[in-house]
Amino acid sequence: MPNRTITVEGTAWHVVPSGRVTQYDLDEFALIFTHGEGEGRQTRVTRYSPVGARSREQSFAELTDTQLHELLRQSQPGLTSPEARYTR
Repeated sequence: MPNRTITVEGTAWHVVPSGRVTQYDLDEFALIFTHGEGEGRQTRVTRYSPVGARSREQSFAELTDTQLHELLRQSQPGLTSPEARYTR
């Protein structure tokens, strides 16, 4: 699975497309942002609709760092998302 790293305010975030498939599979994809390790690890998740490429990997590759920064800003904590293995 492709991955990228962006730096936001001096913090490196690793970004990967989620492997989870939903009923919106071709219209909407999820990205998982992670920072840190162990107990201090932060996970954030966001969804986006690709423009142009429809495959998950290609649309992810076409995102600019600026777009990834904006998606991180709009993301939600991983604790609230099934993509980050949230369970009730």
